[in-house]
Amino acid sequence: MKSKIITREQAAALRQTYKSSAKRVGYTSGVFDILHPGHVEYLEAARALVDVLIVGVNSDLSVRGNKGPSRPINSEEARVQVLAGLSSVDHLFIFGERNNNINVEVLKPDLYIKAGDYSTETLSSKNIVESYGGRVELVPFHQGLSTSSVIEKIQIAAISDAGQRIEYKPAPAVFIDRDGTINEHVEYLSDPKRFVAIPGSFAAMKKLRENGYRVIVVTNQPGIGLGYFSLEDLYAVNREMMRQATKEGCSIDKIYFCPHSKADNCRCRKPGAYFIERAAQDLAVDVSKSFVIGDMTTDLKMGANAGCGSILVKTGRGGEDGIEPSVKPTYTAKDLTEAAEWIVQQGKAA
Repeated sequence: MKSKIITREQAAALRQTYKSSAKRVGYTSGVFDILHPGHVEYLEAARALVDVLIVGVNSDLSVRGNKGPSRPINSEEARVQVLAGLSSVDHLFIFGERNNNINVEVLKPDLYIKAGDYSTETLSSKNIVESYGGRVELVPFHQGLSTSSVIEKIQIAAISDAGQRIEYKPAPAVFIDRDGTINEHVEYLSDPKRFVAIPGSFAAMKKLRENGYRVIVVTNQPGIGLGYFSLEDLYAVNREMMRQATKEGCSIDKIYFCPHSKADNCRCRKPGAYFIERAAQDLAVDVSKSFVIGDMTTDLKMGANAGCGSILVKTGRGGEDGIEPSVKPTYTAKDLTEAAEWIVQQGKAA
């Protein structure tokens, strides 16, 4: 098993041997921190495409750079040892770069295999692969847990065991998207200095709380899973949001975020209703009387999946994302201010 663990230079030499014997070589990479069924299925699917599968594993230092100081959970030595036990993996090596350009240049695999929702046009290594006659192959990342979701479950269990839970009285909630709804949309927002609240957002949230609604922020943050920024970057942006909210006299009951890319196929990513279900348990939310507000069709679909009313705001993407084109909002508002006013009026009418 340990014989599978080699250096990148040894992998390059083996690549030449396989090439001379006309064996098709594939290359893929990842962190593989806490191995789960999604990893196993993906690697088996990748291995089925080639005669030999070489796997690059991100070093501890590179993982900390991408995901923050709390990751990885398992050391690089432990991660490669676990992967070496899989029959789908022929060779492994550890690398420290943030992308695979050097790995692809050195190995020149017949297939450069990536997981999930990447577009080949966005891959920095695509031109390198095609320059020597190789091909990029995208393999869906099926039905897997993510490492982040496993860690989250452990943390929740630890918190639950540490002390008594607060008992909340049942109340409706408004689940509000962050980027493009509360603040101006910035692609992969990671710098708190770029957090700019849309005028009236915090006053609108304050009004909702004053009228008996819990205010809960639910946001997809796939940039974490894709390695564009870290959890610490997200926390910094959220702290800035909370600072500005507090200055405006607004309290936010809870912030839920999904750190995964579409490739992870997780439960918590919108349009899934996982966080609404969580809020029903965590905060005694009456889902039937609750609403979702957002600028994307995935927000509206989350509301539909949970059985909530949904309000599309024309800020941010304004519903032009095209991801869930068939879903229709309960109401369309100019911004969060108008959406909050409409919800309050519905509550008074009821």
